[in-house]
Amino acid sequence: MSEKLYYEDSHLREFAAQVMVCQWDEGKGCYGIVLDRTAFFPEGGGQYADSGKIQGIAVEDVQEKGDEIIHYMKTKLEPGETVLGQIDFPERFSKMQQHTGEHIVSGLVHRHFGYDNIGFHLGKELVTMDFNGSFTKEQIRMIEQEANEAVTADLDVRVDYPSKEELEKLEYRSKKELSGKVRIVTVPGYDVCACCAPHVKRTGEIGIIRLIDAARYKGGTRVTMVCGFRALEDYHMKEENVLEISRLLSAKPYETAEAVKRLQREIQQGKDRLFKIQERYLEQRLREVTDGRRPAENEENGGNILLFEEELDKNAARRFVDTGMHKCDGVCGIFLGNDREGYQYILGSQRVDLREFLKAFHKEFSGRGGGKPQMVQGTVSGKREKLEKYFCQKY
Repeated sequence: MSEKLYYEDSHLREFAAQVMVCQWDEGKGCYGIVLDRTAFFPEGGGQYADSGKIQGIAVEDVQEKGDEIIHYMKTKLEPGETVLGQIDFPERFSKMQQHTGEHIVSGLVHRHFGYDNIGFHLGKELVTMDFNGSFTKEQIRMIEQEANEAVTADLDVRVDYPSKEELEKLEYRSKKELSGKVRIVTVPGYDVCACCAPHVKRTGEIGIIRLIDAARYKGGTRVTMVCGFRALEDYHMKEENVLEISRLLSAKPYETAEAVKRLQREIQQGKDRLFKIQERYLEQRLREVTDGRRPAENEENGGNILLFEEELDKNAARRFVDTGMHKCDGVCGIFLGNDREGYQYILGSQRVDLREFLKAFHKEFSGRGGGKPQMVQGTVSGKREKLEKYFCQKY
């Protein structure tokens, strides 16, 4: 059994230990090393394993199997030798900030709304918590406010191992039924929870708790959070982005949202104007083809109407095809792109089953797409001349 030093002192940065086992693990491509004692917390409880070094060599991963903590390393260590282990403490401390913050938030959510935390993931950048209920924006703000009040109270974070009788009388959170020795982490007045991970010793160490998102997820809500130094990094990143947006829009930082909305309206107005111009252009092209004033482009296409353009609004192109298919005996099609990069197509016909047509068409031009018998769309590769000849031969 490996002695778990991270339970004795979560702030322990280095330790001496003896190598008990060192075996090659083919699946991991590493040596699996078991020490008689370790401060490395293995992957578990919703968070990834600690990182650091043993004898100056990087620890690739840490897993718990039965009573053993296995350290995976690229270098072999000799059983019986005494080694020095060093935890990447800034990373460990950040994880403790996040995990203890999660306890406070989950405890408050349970107290106020009765929701359970049914999923927890502590990633390298963000923390997510899945709750089986929904929140308003105001409720999230309230939880965030109260969570930070717990931080400023600088409360002791207690760890206890109650007896079976004490555990039966204790109200605590747990995602599953527990047996044997149960580790209970308590933030007085905020949360009592069964948990296996290291935590900070006092809530003041957490720093700020920031709930940055709450989105619907599998019938409940996924809340995204950052605490402490991660919250500071998140603030710096967002501040830099706001200042850059402010500069680009020539707007004050606190007016950037309104400036973006104004820009979006202007862009949409421009798109609307462009759509109308393209629509009039396509109407004119269709008239020229169908009334015989510009037969040259289509004289070899039989009863088809084919138009090739570099780029057009897709809705305007679709309307061209929808109108043109009623004015020809074959297929009305529009091809957007060029011979070098390929074409996006929209085809329509009242007389041809286009889904059947696509089988051979795609094979000939390495195409993909689909749709209904009367209208299809997709992509093809090939030259314009060959595409036009193909339709002329078919219809």
